[in-house]
Amino acid sequence: MTPPGWAGAGRVLAVRLDALGDVVMTGPALRALQAARAGRRLTLLTSPAGAAAGRLLPGVDGLIVYDAPWMKATAARADPEPDVAMIARLAGLRFDAAAVFTTYSQSPLPAALLCYLAGIPRRLAHCRENPYQLLTDWIPDAEPGAGVRHEVRRQLDLVAAVGGRLADERLALRVPAAAAARAAALLEVVGLDDIHPWIAVHPGGSAPSRRYPAERFAEVVRGLAEAGVAVLLTGGAGEQPLVRAIQQAAGVATHSLAGRLGVAELAAVLARARVLVSNNTGPVHIAAAVGTPVVDLYAQTNPQHTPWSVDHRVLFHDVPCKYCYKSVCPHGHHDCLARVTPESVVAATLELLEVTV
Repeated sequence: MTPPGWAGAGRVLAVRLDALGDVVMTGPALRALQAARAGRRLTLLTSPAGAAAGRLLPGVDGLIVYDAPWMKATAARADPEPDVAMIARLAGLRFDAAAVFTTYSQSPLPAALLCYLAGIPRRLAHCRENPYQLLTDWIPDAEPGAGVRHEVRRQLDLVAAVGGRLADERLALRVPAAAAARAAALLEVVGLDDIHPWIAVHPGGSAPSRRYPAERFAEVVRGLAEAGVAVLLTGGAGEQPLVRAIQQAAGVATHSLAGRLGVAELAAVLARARVLVSNNTGPVHIAAAVGTPVVDLYAQTNPQHTPWSVDHRVLFHDVPCKYCYKSVCPHGHHDCLARVTPESVVAATLELLEVTV
């Protein structure tokens, strides 16, 4: 049964202030929330990093970008003026309800307070401690003590509490035609087409603890090339030196679009790749959203971000220090990734290529 106030909520704010991959994984919950009431309009409040993905999500009607001071990636600032301005902006939009999406290691209370001060009458979130008046719809958070759900399932469970359910729970992105055309043109320039199968390799990642060593990536690329697989390397502008170093160390013919793709173009490129090989970072979830199988080099920093509803292989080395939630390996050995052999990555990729013929 939908709680009072939500059934009539026509203007809903969804708050997801994390990075790109987190926003993509929230997509099914956003679609469910929008579809729960005919004519509902859903606005996503998200971070600068999440905004590019947010614009591609089905079910999102509007988007507001906000650098929240309680989020790790937000730079320090001298005064609260941006936050006061955001409260005023949200108040002026007169939302009927707000859903706050967080991982289990985050508190929803700062965002709940923002929505409370903006006068949004219904406020939903998972919360470990008693939120008192900050949340009108409080879902007690039992994670991780009672087990850990996949991030997609966690958010779907949240919106189910207010009547949001989906028959199709897969990730999804809307790739604009212009972005698909730009991606096709770039692939033609580097000599890749849909007739001769190729795979994408994404060796970067925002957190050092989640990056497979560059020299190991070079061995993977060499092994795939020796097996007759064409390889395209991708990455952001800041990852171009990493990609060039991997290409040079691999010593085989490869292709690169590092620094040349926006998020929409990356989605279009990954939709045409046969497989993505990547660290556990945003492109993994983009690939899953466009239906491309994934070999996920999965650092054991946290357990809930594996590829969702797509063929995949998750590779890691089990370690006693797993689930450290650290951006930098606290012990310096990086064993959860460094001890994954390049041979196993090549084998997993070839297995997925066989499955997807």
